[in-house]
Amino acid sequence: MINKTSKNEVSIHKQLVFLLVLFSPLAIDIYLPALTQIAHAFHVEHALAQDTITWFLFSMGVGQLFSGPLADRYGRRTVALVGISIYLTSSLLAWSAQNIEWMLISRVLQGLGACATSVAAFATVRDIYGPEKSGKMISYLNGAICFIPALAPILGSWLTQQFDWRANFSFMAAFAFIVGILMVFGFKETNPKPETKALFKPSRYWAVLSHTSFLFHASLCMMAMAVILAYVTSAPVVLMETMGLTMNEFTFWFAINAVVNIVACLSAPKCMDRLGTRLTLIIGIFVLSLGGVMMLVSEKQVHAIEFMLPIFLSSIGFAWILGAAAGKALAPFGEKAGTAAALLGLFQMSGSGLVVGTMQRLQWEPQMLIGVLMIALLPGLIVLFSKIGKAWHVMPQEA
Repeated sequence: MINKTSKNEVSIHKQLVFLLVLFSPLAIDIYLPALTQIAHAFHVEHALAQDTITWFLFSMGVGQLFSGPLADRYGRRTVALVGISIYLTSSLLAWSAQNIEWMLISRVLQGLGACATSVAAFATVRDIYGPEKSGKMISYLNGAICFIPALAPILGSWLTQQFDWRANFSFMAAFAFIVGILMVFGFKETNPKPETKALFKPSRYWAVLSHTSFLFHASLCMMAMAVILAYVTSAPVVLMETMGLTMNEFTFWFAINAVVNIVACLSAPKCMDRLGTRLTLIIGIFVLSLGGVMMLVSEKQVHAIEFMLPIFLSSIGFAWILGAAAGKALAPFGEKAGTAAALLGLFQMSGSGLVVGTMQRLQWEPQMLIGVLMIALLPGLIVLFSKIGKAWHVMPQEA
């Protein structure tokens, strides 16, 4: 087990966990510059091309209901390897898609693969670092995840311009193959007490969902993720179609926002150390809501900076909210860390995908959609200032 192994093996596991969490953002961000090309290639509206992202996230969230208990029963390593295999196969299916229906089915399968790697990664973090330190490590993982939005669109733009949009999916398949080989030879099981109880019993999920602290903090993760999802699906339309930016100019702005997100993710653990998780969440919600007000006030945006400045604020708020809220959501659970991580993923991925997918059907302007979602987190401040909200965040180091 990991707690009986050398520091060198722990270091190897940390590096492999970082690779595991990259599957999901890579599957979203690398082909963003090619979304308009995909819509044209399949002769469909932009909303259907955007559905390749929302369907992926919805599938990723629902799939975690199964991969979480499986990770608790059969181990993090097994679930991670199966997820990588599904991801590789579905990437090749997407690469060969001849219509939008084929593409959407491939993305659903890809979401199932990505959910398995995500659950394995976050459950492993909980195994290694325990309930108190896992929140900080999750923030660092989010920092690593944020490197993908900075780099993947640049790579995706180059692949699309040099070859075509299909090259993005062949790259995903190659990434899955390489990480799979590394996992086979370098990753040892970290679950100290594999469960022997029946899988998928309602009581397993209820044991997690009955925690009001989990419900609240998972909901914060869901709404914060909805803001980011609304941005990444709308940005190509706003910046390239409406404002007339080139693919390279779009990639430039997307990368700047990713850098802002990286800095925010890396600063979140320090903020939690100094201010505590509760105050970190309060600041994060306030900053995110401020960005929402700015987005709604400047209705007629002409320049990219007018659209991106509120997005920069939302990225800071998102990073601080996600790091603190995810750690708090998982804190009460030990041997059920896989199930808890799965339900957290359901909220964060499927929940946000359902929220954004539904709101996009209202045919609001993208700026209105994003702004409303940013402000929607404000009621969370009422809970955080309440007696129960304060009680959730009383830790020995914060008392």
